[in-house]
Amino acid sequence: MQNGRQIISPQRFKITLTRLAHEVIENYPTEEDLHIIGIQEKGVVLANRLIEIISNKNKRRKVHFGKLDITFYRDDFRIRSKPLKASATQIDFDIEGQRIILVDDVLYTGRTIQAAMSALQDLGRVDRIELLTMVDRRFNRHLPIKADYTGIQVDSLDEAYVSVQWEHIEGKDEILIYSANKSVD
Repeated sequence: MQNGRQIISPQRFKITLTRLAHEVIENYPTEEDLHIIGIQEKGVVLANRLIEIISNKNKRRKVHFGKLDITFYRDDFRIRSKPLKASATQIDFDIEGQRIILVDDVLYTGRTIQAAMSALQDLGRVDRIELLTMVDRRFNRHLPIKADYTGIQVDSLDEAYVSVQWEHIEGKDEILIYSANKSVD
């Protein structure tokens, strides 16, 4: 794939992450446990970074963290040209009646979030699901899904590809946009 154009620098990336963590802190009283579930794979990375910031702000804050695999809940599972690789779902807390923050890196068509909500429903009946995304591609939605917490909004052509890059994986915290025709969600 050709080189992408940087739309968020490492400095702004850090500021955006910190702002997202502060928004969560502001919306949850300190006596309330946080229940954060990252969608495998990059949603888990974002969730880990947010939890690190939140925990550094308040060491006594109880944060429950889970990882959700949605592979077999996707509506395109059987029609993809190459098989999807499933990851493990690891949620070591009861979600029944809990307020859940669902985390993914890019909100594009909404289909990934729909699959995640279906997967969560199989695990129990939550009180409320809030969605946190680093990037919201708001003009490309196929389903009526909206993020409660958004890092940035990107208005781009449907053919564009937005990629959240992580320092420990790709070598730099940044967000890139590519003009290649590659599906994110």
